[in-house]
Amino acid sequence: MDSAPTKDTVPGELSASPVPLKILVAGGFGVGKTTMVGALSEIPPVSTEQEMTSLSEGVDDLSQVPDKRTTTVAMDFGRITVDESMILYVFGTPGQSRFWFMWDELAVGAVGAVVLVDLRRVDDCFPAIDYFENRGVPFVVAVNEFPDAERFGDAEVRHALVLPPDTPMVRLDARDPESCRAALVALVEHALTRAVA
Repeated sequence: MDSAPTKDTVPGELSASPVPLKILVAGGFGVGKTTMVGALSEIPPVSTEQEMTSLSEGVDDLSQVPDKRTTTVAMDFGRITVDESMILYVFGTPGQSRFWFMWDELAVGAVGAVVLVDLRRVDDCFPAIDYFENRGVPFVVAVNEFPDAERFGDAEVRHALVLPPDTPMVRLDARDPESCRAALVALVEHALTRAVA
């Protein structure tokens, strides 16, 4: 039995499904992962944000994010339709080390990752950078420019993060969809370049 033709197909041909690409947004605690997924997603994002309790006292450093009241305990999820041929599925990882066991599950099938960096807390991004470097997963470093963060040039940031020359670095505001999309474009281009090489 032949498939019923759709408005986009020639009779007798099957409609082509869009290619799904899985992308991770990773980084330290409170760096803006949930915010970025929400800014990008065309659907209401799925979030596992939970109220922080007294159990996180002395474990989670709130000194740079004193207004933070919730935290991701599993993942965030959003979707972006690029065009008829491609859909991006964006997964935000949890930031605290006690939830890192989720990263292995989330990383399965991912074409790459955006590692968010808060320059007020540079050390928090190293576990994510190490994770993707050690597994050979393409990634870009995205400096989330918080208003009260000190400003450093690209060369200084790259040096502080010990980034290889071929690792792209971008700057964004995790609340701004346009700058977040630019980071995804940089990641996809980087992943394609690595795949060709």
